[in-house]
Amino acid sequence: MKELLSVVTFVWIVSVAGHEFFSSMDQIMQLVEEEKKLLEHFSDFMDSEEENFNILKGYLQNSKLLSNSTNPEKIMNDPVAAYKLIRRLRNQWLLMEEYTQRSLNEDFKELLHSDLLKIPTQEDLDGAALGLIRLQEIYKLYPHNITYKTPLSGDEAFDVGYVAYKHEKFQLAFHWFQYSLNVLGHPDLLYYLGSSAYKYGDRLVAIDFYLQFLDHVPTNEYVKNELEEIYSSFYIDRYSDPDIYILNTESTEYEGLCRGEVDQRTYRRQRTLSCRYSTGGGNPRLILAPLKEEIEWDEPRIIRYHDIISDKEIEILKNISRPQLSRSKVYIAQDEEGAVINNRVSQSVFLEEDDTVTVRINQRIADVTGLSMEKSETLVQNYGIGGRYEPHHDFLDIENDRIATFLIYMSDVEKGGATVFPDVGVAVQPIKGSAVFWYNLHKNGTADLKTLHGGCPIIVGNKWVANKWIHEFGQEFTRPCSLSDGK
Repeated sequence: MKELLSVVTFVWIVSVAGHEFFSSMDQIMQLVEEEKKLLEHFSDFMDSEEENFNILKGYLQNSKLLSNSTNPEKIMNDPVAAYKLIRRLRNQWLLMEEYTQRSLNEDFKELLHSDLLKIPTQEDLDGAALGLIRLQEIYKLYPHNITYKTPLSGDEAFDVGYVAYKHEKFQLAFHWFQYSLNVLGHPDLLYYLGSSAYKYGDRLVAIDFYLQFLDHVPTNEYVKNELEEIYSSFYIDRYSDPDIYILNTESTEYEGLCRGEVDQRTYRRQRTLSCRYSTGGGNPRLILAPLKEEIEWDEPRIIRYHDIISDKEIEILKNISRPQLSRSKVYIAQDEEGAVINNRVSQSVFLEEDDTVTVRINQRIADVTGLSMEKSETLVQNYGIGGRYEPHHDFLDIENDRIATFLIYMSDVEKGGATVFPDVGVAVQPIKGSAVFWYNLHKNGTADLKTLHGGCPIIVGNKWVANKWIHEFGQEFTRPCSLSDGK
């Protein structure tokens, strides 16, 4: 049934190994320039094809004039006319065959089969749809909340719904199918609405849409059997069904913080926190240019440093990172390669620690934290559609573990994208040029479980961050070990 709703378009089979677009908003923005280049090539192709077409049209008109005879037998009595016919069929039609089987713009044909052509894959399309679906789940959004600026066509809305349906997100699928029905009015959508409602558990709505579908396709035995199952289920289970029209409001602490739902006790505690100018404990480099320090939370201690990085340094880091970005992985202890999983949707790259800008930023971090940067990692990340990183700890439970995290925000985010700490009820908003700092380990080397944190999905905006993970080795004198878990 899905095929009935599809729009027939050009199908280009291209090699796109190594490219992934939906997991990086920056990569998606580069597609705008890619499309411009492709349209320029396509325009050249059309010009060549038009020239090719005019040649063929000329052959056709000329042949019609030469063969326009009501008495071919009389014409063929002339041996010269017979010769001309044979010659025309031999030479002219061979040329016409050649022109109909080739394009004058071979460069465009080669481009379509080139590894350099960056066209999103079906995986990109499904990943982008899942990004929209994830935004719905966390922020409790209906299709009209997401599409008010950029409406979707009926086919586009159906595709999003179908992805939700395949991933058993039946309530969300139902709302996308309803959006599509309002635009297209296609009877096949009645089946998908009924099926989504049934699988979600709203039997009365399922019956309604199934009966509407049977008005259009009365011979569909599958739907008739589904209806019989629904009717019989009422005799077994008479409890009220969930309302598929009202989005499920159940959520985790992580999702609530992403939506801005702050516990009043947390709010009152935050009001007692302070701001100040910091010299990093009297560091000579900061005496004349202290940094603005804001305490975001006291336990675990989360500190924000404002204006820690300049706009120029941010652009340099972005430009260094762009050619090297690839899908972010989750690293588990003893797993050096890591794995791509759906709870982390972004692209990232580990930067060399000897780059001039990285060295300068490392020195600034060392000055304000008092920690050695000798053993550290710098990871630049860009998030994609619905880009997020679900709650996790930064420590890896390994030797020379990540003692602290210094998270630099390289962009503002218009809506969404907060860094939240579910176990303590804190949400930290991205502010370009600032950074938040916390210790992942207690002074005795044990993990601080309260540092569980996650990156919320981006509703509107393009989120760039740089993670600086600072390791234990080299901190023996700057942060001495303790027998207790003292901060």
